[in-house]
Amino acid sequence: MSDKLLVVGEVRDNEIRNVSFEAIAAAKQIDSEAEIVGVLCGDNDLTSAGNDLITYGADSVITVTHDNLKTYTSEGYGQALLEVIDELSPKGIVMGHTAIGKDLTPKIASRLSAGLISDVVAIEKEGDENVFIRPIYSGKAFEKKTFEDDFIFVTVRPNNIAVLEKDDSRSGEVRTKDVDIKDLRTIVKDVVRKAADGVDLAEANVIVAGGRGVKSADGFKPLYELADVLGGAVGASRGACDADYCDYALQIGQTGKVVTPDLYIAVGISGAIQHLAGMSNSKVIVAINKDAESNIFNVADYGIVGDLFEIIPLLIEEIKKVKE
Repeated sequence: MSDKLLVVGEVRDNEIRNVSFEAIAAAKQIDSEAEIVGVLCGDNDLTSAGNDLITYGADSVITVTHDNLKTYTSEGYGQALLEVIDELSPKGIVMGHTAIGKDLTPKIASRLSAGLISDVVAIEKEGDENVFIRPIYSGKAFEKKTFEDDFIFVTVRPNNIAVLEKDDSRSGEVRTKDVDIKDLRTIVKDVVRKAADGVDLAEANVIVAGGRGVKSADGFKPLYELADVLGGAVGASRGACDADYCDYALQIGQTGKVVTPDLYIAVGISGAIQHLAGMSNSKVIVAINKDAESNIFNVADYGIVGDLFEIIPLLIEEIKKVKE
């Protein structure tokens, strides 16, 4: 086992996902003396993305490019990552707790006969031992976990571990590793994205979420405008998705996405426990609801009781004034 820590980065639309930089910061917390090696997979030249990883703390980067890595499959990415692991024999692996991370890491852990601690939101030190903190019971409590052996394998929840300061003066090797990705049982022919373009919901620092109180698909339009003014993303409760006000890709909650933005604005959301499970750990929560008895106010830092269709336009107007 070497003194290297692998950080598996993710590239979407030729841009590094922010959680990849957070994973580097997590690796530095695990062992500040270890060599941090980034790993990127795709079907085209990833040199630029590799250099981005280095400016945020990686010491070197290995890219694996192949036509069969154009779109994520657990088989394809699994083959690529296992080849890199076999070459480097790292002391640990860190990856974002994303859709890809949640799918890929159990497969790798099983192949390595290694333990896996997923959805880590903080890392503490107890002597020389790393202690990983993760939420349980839909965020109502937190548990502390450690590894029994020396190999560390974790996924980190987006927006919880602060990114290291970018340093454009850092340099490191970005090299390509040839891996023959073959015998895939699953081939993705096409990807149809139903979610709106813009800020990634899982990584957004500001989220404006609508519930049944928004009343219609048209009712979501002011929410998109508010999110645009704030540089954020739009989310939704399951009730809004079930009512066909928006696509299920926007769903936040126990059966949707779990988010932890700096600012969460809940608009027309009652605050069902299933929804709270997906957003209650947000840094600041603002609730807007005409029902003063709504449960959402019990978790909100700030509450506005009133008609959202009157309040949202006023908010947009005032925010634009401040920004000007």
